[in-house]
Amino acid sequence: MNTASTSAPAAADRWLSDEEQRVWRSYLHASTLLEDHLDRQLQRDAGMPHIYYGLLVGLAEAPGRRLRMTELARGAKITRSRLSHAVARLEKSGWVRREDCPDDKRGQFAVLTDEGSAVLRRTAPGHVAAVRQALFERLTPEQQQALGEIMEIVAEGLQPDEAGADLPWLR
Repeated sequence: MNTASTSAPAAADRWLSDEEQRVWRSYLHASTLLEDHLDRQLQRDAGMPHIYYGLLVGLAEAPGRRLRMTELARGAKITRSRLSHAVARLEKSGWVRREDCPDDKRGQFAVLTDEGSAVLRRTAPGHVAAVRQALFERLTPEQQQALGEIMEIVAEGLQPDEAGADLPWLR
């Protein structure tokens, strides 16, 4: 008798349980709606998508309001080509400028301009209010803490430290 045909299915062949399916679909539904909600708020208030806002925040928090493009991509968890396109759009708006890296002929910095900083200051209060209303005001402090811990565990599992990991900012 072939034991392979009677053994338990391989891990890759296992379907989600009903409860896992419910949790997964709830996550997808909520994360899609949340991202859309934040995108619409930022488009309405500042004429930019959520990802661009995140790039401006990353630059605002960096020393000298500047980051290597590779570091900005890593922080935003996006591919280098997507970052290049986004920075080009932000440059057109006058919110970011690129500077060559003096130590690396191939490297570039993205720098938050004064105009970009002003847009961020004007936009931040509405964005914070949208995040609070959509997420934090709906959760108890215990649920907020649990959500943070869960998301950290998931992110750690998807962001391996080993060389050659397939991560967006390395593509």
